Amino acid sequence: MDDLDIRLLRYFVAVAEELHFGRAAQRLFIAQQALSRDIRRLEDRLGVRLLDRTTRQVELTPSGQKFLARTRELLKLHDQVVRELRGEAPSLTVDVVGPGLSPALVLAAARLHAPDLEFFARFHTGGEDAIPLLLAERLDVTFGRVPGTADGLRQRLVRYEPLAVLLPHLHPLAELAVVPLESLRGTALCSRAGNHATPGWEHAVRQLLASIGVDPAGAHPHVEGNDELAQHIRNRNAPILTMSTQRPVAGAVLRPLVDPVALYPWTMIWRADLRHPGLDALHRAVDELSSTDWLAVPDGAWLPEPEATAR
Repeated sequence: MDDLDIRLLRYFVAVAEELHFGRAAQRLFIAQQALSRDIRRLEDRLGVRLLDRTTRQVELTPSGQKFLARTRELLKLHDQVVRELRGEAPSLTVDVVGPGLSPALVLAAARLHAPDLEFFARFHTGGEDAIPLLLAERLDVTFGRVPGTADGLRQRLVRYEPLAVLLPHLHPLAELAVVPLESLRGTALCSRAGNHATPGWEHAVRQLLASIGVDPAGAHPHVEGNDELAQHIRNRNAPILTMSTQRPVAGAVLRPLVDPVALYPWTMIWRADLRHPGLDALHRAVDELSSTDWLAVPDGAWLPEPEATAR
């Protein structure tokens, strides 16, 4: 039979996007063996090989690349028809970069404004690396720092977030109420640990730390999640440059960074043709949060370029 199973198409897209059966199975909440079996069923039904599998990697065949583009179109149309028949508003997929960060606070406020809408939070890389996902309609909205906007996208400033320093409990700087930037010289500072450490963040931090002669790359790995941050603090016993929204980490204290107060410009980015009540709710949330101190810039505060010049 030539009929295609929608479920198998969703499975194929997950594998094609992850290029890893284990991650795709976790994403789909099914067993890896079952996923592999179902992909082979799909290939048998089509009579073509969609994926090249080895013990080390998974790659799309030329037929798989062609099939992926069409499959996304089919699934989009299928879901749209079902929603229209049910009278449902489509869900909105929002990349909030990491739990507890400013974008997650915006999403939480939007959910309060629109409790009947369905928002899906995703934790991708934010900013530049999320742009292809937006353009491919795998994401609807993302947050980050992307000076200039790609064709087909729109953005608005959300927050100037103050930077902070995460310090081991027994570190000498932990005794201070605030941490001057100059005091971080020679401390083996890490700036690549945390969910917020995106390319846009690293670009900004390189500018900030250049003023005190600190190489932000160093030998520190990029670690994510509070458990890994706690382990990193124990292993390195060194300060970590982070956001003021950083969640508590076991064995560490958070202190504001001063002299200067350094600010990170968060923006919200979405497709120009997106029309969705959830996007409206996100804008209302940003309006509400921006009416507090989210867009405040203290005298003498530091901003990265080109944002500093553009103000």
